[in-house]
Amino acid sequence: MTDLVTARLRLSPMTVAEAGQVAAGRPADGARWAPGYPSPGEMRAAQRFLETCAGTGDPSPYGSYGIRRLEDGLMIGGAGFHGAPDENGHVTIGYGLVESAWGMGYASEALRALLRFTRDQGIACVHGDTDLDNTASQRVMAAAGMRLVKEDALLKHYRIDWDEPAAHE
Repeated sequence: MTDLVTARLRLSPMTVAEAGQVAAGRPADGARWAPGYPSPGEMRAAQRFLETCAGTGDPSPYGSYGIRRLEDGLMIGGAGFHGAPDENGHVTIGYGLVESAWGMGYASEALRALLRFTRDQGIACVHGDTDLDNTASQRVMAAAGMRLVKEDALLKHYRIDWDEPAAHE
């Protein structure tokens, strides 16, 4: 699996070893983590990835990705999938950044990279959700073309449907 690279970010597929370090909150020697990384959400995502790998195998390319800034190589967050596509070609995504990286457009950039990737892979629909009070994440999903489809007592649910998969060059 190859990295997803944007103008300012590199999204790299997480290995089992890296996920173990993130889940434990202990970087490997030489790892470059931004202050505050990993967040509790990143630790839970890494643990979910480890459980998936142990239960059904590595879900790549529909696993977890570390988000690094190209300018300094620091890990500032994570993004990825909650699992492989279902029988209808649907996946669920998630993302998170350390607080020091908020408000700089990194989440939008990372989400757009994941959405392009899913479309290129022929995924029919991408789902995402956010807490009711997380207006920043709601703006990120809406700006990336995802639409609000449902709201419950805890979350706002978004999705994007691809009418036509992207043409492969």
